[in-house]
Amino acid sequence: MTMLYLFAGLLLLSALIAWFSYRKAFYSPKARKEDIYALPRGEQYEKERQRMLSLIREMDDIPYELVSISARDGTILSARYYHVRDGAPLQIQCHGYRGTALRDFCGGNKLARESGQNTLVVDQRAHGRSGGTTVTFGIRERLDCLSWTEYANQRFGSDTPIFLSGVSMGASTVLMAAELELPANVIGIIADCPYSSPEAIIRKVCREDMHLPPALVPFIRLGARIFGHFDLKESSAVQSVGNTNIPILLLHGEDDRFVPCDMSRDIFDACKGDKIRITFPGAGHGLSYIVDTERYSEAVSRFVSQCLQNSRSYVKQ
Repeated sequence: MTMLYLFAGLLLLSALIAWFSYRKAFYSPKARKEDIYALPRGEQYEKERQRMLSLIREMDDIPYELVSISARDGTILSARYYHVRDGAPLQIQCHGYRGTALRDFCGGNKLARESGQNTLVVDQRAHGRSGGTTVTFGIRERLDCLSWTEYANQRFGSDTPIFLSGVSMGASTVLMAAELELPANVIGIIADCPYSSPEAIIRKVCREDMHLPPALVPFIRLGARIFGHFDLKESSAVQSVGNTNIPILLLHGEDDRFVPCDMSRDIFDACKGDKIRITFPGAGHGLSYIVDTERYSEAVSRFVSQCLQNSRSYVKQ
Protein backbone atom coordinates (compact mmCIF):
# COMPACT_ATOMS: atom_id res chain seq x y z
CA MET A 1 0.00 0.00 0.00
CA THR A 2 2.88 2.37 0.78
CA MET A 3 4.30 1.84 -2.71
CA LEU A 4 0.89 2.59 -4.20
CA TYR A 5 0.67 5.87 -2.30
CA LEU A 6 4.21 6.73 -3.36
CA PHE A 7 3.41 6.01 -7.01
CA ALA A 8 0.23 8.09 -6.82
CA GLY A 9 2.15 10.91 -5.21
CA LEU A 10 4.77 10.87 -7.97
CA LEU A 11 2.04 10.94 -10.60
CA LEU A 12 0.38 13.89 -8.91
CA LEU A 13 3.70 15.72 -8.60
CA SER A 14 4.47 15.10 -12.29
CA ALA A 15 1.04 16.39 -13.29
CA LEU A 16 1.48 19.52 -11.17
CA ILE A 17 4.92 20.26 -12.64
CA ALA A 18 3.52 19.70 -16.14
CA TRP A 19 0.58 22.03 -15.42
CA PHE A 20 2.79 24.81 -14.06
CA SER A 21 5.13 24.34 -17.04
CA TYR A 22 2.20 24.67 -19.43
CA ARG A 23 0.95 27.82 -17.71
CA LYS A 24 4.40 29.39 -17.77
CA ALA A 25 5.45 28.51 -21.33
CA PHE A 26 2.29 28.16 -23.39
CA TYR A 27 -0.79 29.67 -21.74
CA SER A 28 -2.15 33.08 -22.73
CA PRO A 29 -5.39 34.25 -21.04
CA LYS A 30 -8.39 35.31 -23.08
CA ALA A 31 -8.52 38.60 -21.18
CA ARG A 32 -4.92 39.45 -22.13
CA LYS A 33 -3.96 43.07 -22.60
CA GLU A 34 -1.04 43.81 -24.88
CA ASP A 35 0.72 47.14 -25.12
CA ILE A 36 2.08 47.64 -28.64
CA TYR A 37 4.57 50.17 -27.28
CA ALA A 38 6.02 47.82 -24.64
CA LEU A 39 9.53 46.79 -25.70
CA PRO A 40 11.54 43.84 -24.37
CA ARG A 41 13.82 44.58 -21.45
CA GLY A 42 17.55 44.94 -21.76
CA GLU A 43 20.17 47.40 -22.88
CA GLN A 44 20.02 46.21 -26.50
CA TYR A 45 16.43 47.41 -26.78
CA GLU A 46 16.80 50.45 -24.55
CA LYS A 47 19.48 51.79 -26.90
CA GLU A 48 17.06 51.60 -29.86
CA ARG A 49 13.95 52.54 -27.91
CA GLN A 50 13.11 55.90 -29.49
CA ARG A 51 13.58 54.68 -33.05
CA MET A 52 11.45 51.61 -32.47
CA LEU A 53 8.68 53.60 -30.79
CA SER A 54 8.68 56.03 -33.71
CA LEU A 55 8.35 53.18 -36.22
CA ILE A 56 5.56 51.53 -34.20
CA ARG A 57 3.69 54.84 -34.00
CA GLU A 58 4.09 55.37 -37.74
CA MET A 59 2.71 51.90 -38.51
CA ASP A 60 -0.18 52.29 -36.08
CA ASP A 61 -1.19 55.62 -37.65
CA ILE A 62 -1.51 54.17 -41.17
CA PRO A 63 -5.09 53.23 -42.19
CA TYR A 64 -5.67 49.49 -42.29
CA GLU A 65 -8.47 46.98 -42.65
CA LEU A 66 -9.11 44.56 -39.81
CA VAL A 67 -9.77 41.08 -41.23
CA SER A 68 -10.43 37.70 -39.63
CA ILE A 69 -10.62 34.06 -40.63
CA SER A 70 -11.39 30.77 -38.92
CA ALA A 71 -8.45 28.42 -38.37
CA ARG A 72 -8.70 24.72 -39.06
CA ASP A 73 -9.53 24.05 -35.41
CA GLY A 74 -12.15 26.82 -35.31
CA THR A 75 -9.99 29.46 -33.62
CA ILE A 76 -10.75 32.96 -34.89
CA LEU A 77 -7.60 34.60 -36.25
CA SER A 78 -7.16 38.32 -36.81
CA ALA A 79 -4.85 40.46 -38.95
CA ARG A 80 -4.34 44.00 -40.18
CA TYR A 81 -4.37 44.41 -43.96
CA TYR A 82 -2.34 47.35 -45.29
CA HIS A 83 -3.14 48.17 -48.91
CA VAL A 84 -0.51 49.86 -51.08
CA ARG A 85 -1.83 49.26 -54.58
CA ASP A 86 -4.07 46.89 -56.52
CA GLY A 87 -2.34 43.87 -58.03
CA ALA A 88 0.76 44.18 -55.85
CA PRO A 89 2.55 41.20 -54.30
CA LEU A 90 1.35 40.31 -50.82
CA GLN A 91 3.55 39.72 -47.79
CA ILE A 92 2.04 37.77 -44.88
CA GLN A 93 3.88 38.74 -41.68
CA CYS A 94 3.97 36.66 -38.47
CA HIS A 95 5.31 38.07 -35.17
CA GLY A 96 7.16 36.34 -32.36
CA TYR A 97 6.48 34.68 -29.02
CA ARG A 98 4.64 36.96 -26.58
CA GLY A 99 5.23 39.75 -29.09
CA THR A 100 2.96 42.06 -31.04
CA ALA A 101 2.62 42.45 -34.77
CA LEU A 102 3.37 46.18 -34.70
CA ARG A 103 6.45 45.87 -32.51
CA ASP A 104 8.03 42.97 -34.38
CA PHE A 105 7.23 44.34 -37.84
CA CYS A 106 7.59 48.08 -37.28
CA GLY A 107 10.62 47.92 -39.57
CA GLY A 108 9.79 45.00 -41.82
CA ASN A 109 6.36 46.34 -42.63
CA LYS A 110 7.75 49.76 -43.52
CA LEU A 111 10.21 48.05 -45.85
CA ALA A 112 7.45 46.00 -47.50
CA ARG A 113 5.18 49.02 -47.96
CA GLU A 114 7.93 51.15 -49.43
CA SER A 115 8.82 48.39 -51.90
CA GLY A 116 5.22 48.33 -53.14
CA GLN A 117 3.89 45.23 -51.38
CA ASN A 118 0.52 44.90 -49.73
CA THR A 119 0.82 43.33 -46.28
CA LEU A 120 -1.28 41.08 -44.08
CA VAL A 121 0.07 41.56 -40.56
CA VAL A 122 -1.10 38.63 -38.49
CA ASP A 123 -1.92 38.40 -34.79
CA GLN A 124 -0.70 34.88 -34.01
CA ARG A 125 -3.14 32.66 -32.13
CA ALA A 126 -3.29 33.46 -28.40
CA HIS A 127 -1.97 36.97 -29.16
CA GLY A 128 -3.62 40.31 -29.88
CA ARG A 129 -7.13 40.15 -31.33
CA SER A 130 -6.80 36.49 -32.33
CA GLY A 131 -8.51 33.80 -30.32
CA GLY A 132 -7.02 30.84 -28.51
CA THR A 133 -5.23 30.51 -25.19
CA THR A 134 -2.29 28.27 -26.13
CA VAL A 135 0.92 29.38 -27.85
CA THR A 136 2.36 26.34 -29.62
CA PHE A 137 5.75 27.66 -30.80
CA GLY A 138 4.81 27.23 -34.46
CA ILE A 139 3.16 23.80 -34.32
CA ARG A 140 -0.42 25.00 -34.83
CA GLU A 141 0.65 28.43 -36.04
CA ARG A 142 2.12 26.90 -39.21
CA LEU A 143 -1.36 25.59 -40.11
CA ASP A 144 -2.75 29.07 -39.43
CA CYS A 145 -0.18 30.40 -41.89
CA LEU A 146 -1.52 27.99 -44.51
CA SER A 147 -5.05 29.24 -43.79
CA TRP A 148 -3.93 32.84 -44.34
CA THR A 149 -2.47 31.94 -47.75
CA GLU A 150 -5.78 30.33 -48.70
CA TYR A 151 -7.65 33.44 -47.57
CA ALA A 152 -5.27 35.58 -49.64
CA ASN A 153 -5.88 33.53 -52.76
CA GLN A 154 -9.63 33.68 -52.33
CA ARG A 155 -9.51 37.45 -51.93
CA PHE A 156 -6.72 38.54 -54.28
CA GLY A 157 -6.52 35.66 -56.74
CA SER A 158 -4.10 32.77 -57.16
CA ASP A 159 -1.91 34.83 -59.52
CA THR A 160 -0.90 37.22 -56.71
CA PRO A 161 2.71 36.53 -55.62
CA ILE A 162 2.86 35.78 -51.89
CA PHE A 163 5.81 36.08 -49.53
CA LEU A 164 5.74 34.58 -46.03
CA SER A 165 7.69 36.60 -43.49
CA GLY A 166 8.33 36.10 -39.80
CA VAL A 167 10.36 37.25 -36.81
CA SER A 168 11.53 34.88 -34.05
CA MET A 169 8.68 32.40 -33.42
CA GLY A 170 6.99 33.88 -36.49
CA ALA A 171 10.11 33.10 -38.52
CA SER A 172 10.04 29.49 -37.37
CA THR A 173 6.29 29.43 -38.05
CA VAL A 174 6.67 30.38 -41.72
CA LEU A 175 9.59 27.97 -42.13
CA MET A 176 7.58 25.12 -40.58
CA ALA A 177 4.70 26.01 -42.91
CA ALA A 178 7.03 25.52 -45.89
CA GLU A 179 6.56 21.75 -45.97
CA LEU A 180 2.76 22.01 -46.06
CA GLU A 181 0.76 22.10 -49.29
CA LEU A 182 1.10 25.83 -49.76
CA PRO A 183 -0.39 27.48 -52.86
CA ALA A 184 1.95 27.58 -55.85
CA ASN A 185 2.02 31.40 -55.74
CA VAL A 186 3.93 31.39 -52.43
CA ILE A 187 7.26 32.29 -54.02
CA GLY A 188 9.55 33.20 -51.12
CA ILE A 189 10.06 33.01 -47.35
CA ILE A 190 11.81 35.67 -45.25
CA ALA A 191 12.81 34.41 -41.79
CA ASP A 192 14.39 36.80 -39.28
CA CYS A 193 16.08 35.12 -36.25
CA PRO A 194 14.27 31.76 -36.40
CA TYR A 195 14.89 28.94 -33.93
CA SER A 196 15.71 25.50 -35.29
CA SER A 197 12.92 23.68 -33.43
CA PRO A 198 10.42 24.34 -30.63
CA GLU A 199 12.12 21.87 -28.31
CA ALA A 200 15.59 23.27 -29.04
CA ILE A 201 14.62 26.81 -28.06
CA ILE A 202 12.88 25.61 -24.90
CA ARG A 203 15.99 23.65 -23.91
CA LYS A 204 18.12 26.73 -24.51
CA VAL A 205 15.86 29.05 -22.49
CA CYS A 206 15.65 26.59 -19.59
CA ARG A 207 19.41 26.08 -19.49
CA GLU A 208 20.82 29.54 -20.19
CA ASP A 209 18.09 32.08 -19.43
CA MET A 210 16.15 30.52 -16.56
CA HIS A 211 18.97 28.33 -15.16
CA LEU A 212 16.64 25.38 -14.79
CA PRO A 213 17.76 21.75 -14.93
CA PRO A 214 17.44 19.88 -18.27
CA ALA A 215 15.28 17.35 -16.43
CA LEU A 216 12.44 19.88 -16.55
CA VAL A 217 12.13 19.72 -20.37
CA PRO A 218 10.21 16.40 -20.41
CA PHE A 219 7.67 17.96 -18.03
CA ILE A 220 7.29 20.94 -20.36
CA ARG A 221 6.65 18.53 -23.24
CA LEU A 222 4.18 16.66 -21.04
CA GLY A 223 2.38 19.90 -20.19
CA ALA A 224 2.11 20.74 -23.88
CA ARG A 225 0.62 17.30 -24.62
CA ILE A 226 -1.82 17.09 -21.70
CA PHE A 227 -2.99 20.69 -21.37
CA GLY A 228 -2.14 22.21 -24.75
CA HIS A 229 -2.96 19.13 -26.83
CA PHE A 230 0.07 19.43 -29.09
CA ASP A 231 3.47 17.78 -29.45
CA LEU A 232 6.60 19.95 -29.43
CA LYS A 233 8.33 17.42 -31.68
CA GLU A 234 5.61 17.37 -34.32
CA SER A 235 7.51 19.77 -36.57
CA SER A 236 10.65 21.90 -36.74
CA ALA A 237 12.15 24.48 -39.05
CA VAL A 238 15.14 22.23 -39.76
CA GLN A 239 12.85 19.38 -40.78
CA SER A 240 10.52 21.49 -42.88
CA VAL A 241 13.08 23.36 -45.00
CA GLY A 242 14.38 20.00 -46.16
CA ASN A 243 10.96 19.29 -47.66
CA THR A 244 10.43 22.41 -49.78
CA ASN A 245 11.90 24.12 -52.83
CA ILE A 246 10.55 27.57 -51.93
CA PRO A 247 13.47 30.08 -51.86
CA ILE A 248 14.39 31.10 -48.31
CA LEU A 249 16.12 34.19 -46.94
CA LEU A 250 17.50 33.83 -43.41
CA LEU A 251 18.46 36.93 -41.42
CA HIS A 252 20.01 36.87 -37.96
CA GLY A 253 21.70 39.23 -35.52
CA GLU A 254 25.10 37.97 -34.43
CA ASP A 255 24.54 39.28 -30.88
CA ASP A 256 21.16 37.56 -30.51
CA ARG A 257 20.95 36.58 -26.83
CA PHE A 258 17.63 34.76 -27.11
CA VAL A 259 17.79 32.68 -30.29
CA PRO A 260 21.42 31.74 -30.95
CA CYS A 261 22.65 32.81 -34.37
CA ASP A 262 23.89 29.24 -34.97
CA MET A 263 20.27 28.05 -35.11
CA SER A 264 19.74 29.81 -38.44
CA ARG A 265 22.97 28.18 -39.64
CA ASP A 266 21.46 24.77 -38.83
CA ILE A 267 18.36 25.73 -40.82
CA PHE A 268 20.47 27.01 -43.72
CA ASP A 269 22.41 23.75 -43.87
CA ALA A 270 19.14 21.78 -44.02
CA CYS A 271 17.55 23.86 -46.79
CA LYS A 272 16.80 21.89 -49.93
CA GLY A 273 16.10 24.77 -52.34
CA ASP A 274 17.60 28.20 -53.02
CA LYS A 275 18.80 29.78 -49.80
CA ILE A 276 20.56 32.89 -48.53
CA ARG A 277 21.75 33.57 -44.99
CA ILE A 278 22.90 37.01 -43.87
CA THR A 279 24.03 37.89 -40.35
CA PHE A 280 24.35 41.32 -38.75
CA PRO A 281 27.25 42.09 -36.38
CA GLY A 282 26.18 43.68 -33.11
CA ALA A 283 22.44 43.11 -33.68
CA GLY A 284 20.35 41.62 -30.89
CA HIS A 285 17.21 39.52 -31.16
CA GLY A 286 14.91 40.91 -33.86
CA LEU A 287 17.02 44.08 -34.14
CA SER A 288 18.89 43.50 -37.41
CA TYR A 289 16.70 45.97 -39.35
CA ILE A 290 17.17 48.61 -36.66
CA VAL A 291 20.93 48.14 -36.33
CA ASP A 292 21.76 48.08 -40.05
CA THR A 293 18.71 49.30 -41.95
CA GLU A 294 20.54 49.87 -45.22
CA ARG A 295 22.10 46.41 -45.47
CA TYR A 296 18.94 44.69 -44.21
CA SER A 297 16.74 46.54 -46.70
CA GLU A 298 19.10 45.82 -49.56
CA ALA A 299 19.17 42.09 -48.75
CA VAL A 300 15.39 41.79 -48.52
CA SER A 301 14.74 43.91 -51.61
CA ARG A 302 17.22 41.89 -53.65
CA PHE A 303 15.65 38.61 -52.52
CA VAL A 304 12.10 39.79 -53.26
CA SER A 305 13.09 41.06 -56.71
CA GLN A 306 14.83 37.78 -57.57
CA CYS A 307 11.85 35.71 -56.44
CA LEU A 308 9.46 37.86 -58.49
CA GLN A 309 11.72 37.61 -61.53
CA ASN A 310 12.02 33.83 -61.19
CA SER A 311 8.28 33.42 -60.75
CA ARG A 312 7.59 35.40 -63.94
CA SER A 313 10.11 33.30 -65.84
CA TYR A 314 8.43 30.16 -64.57
CA VAL A 315 5.00 31.37 -65.65
CA LYS A 316 6.31 32.20 -69.14
CA GLN A 317 7.67 28.69 -69.53
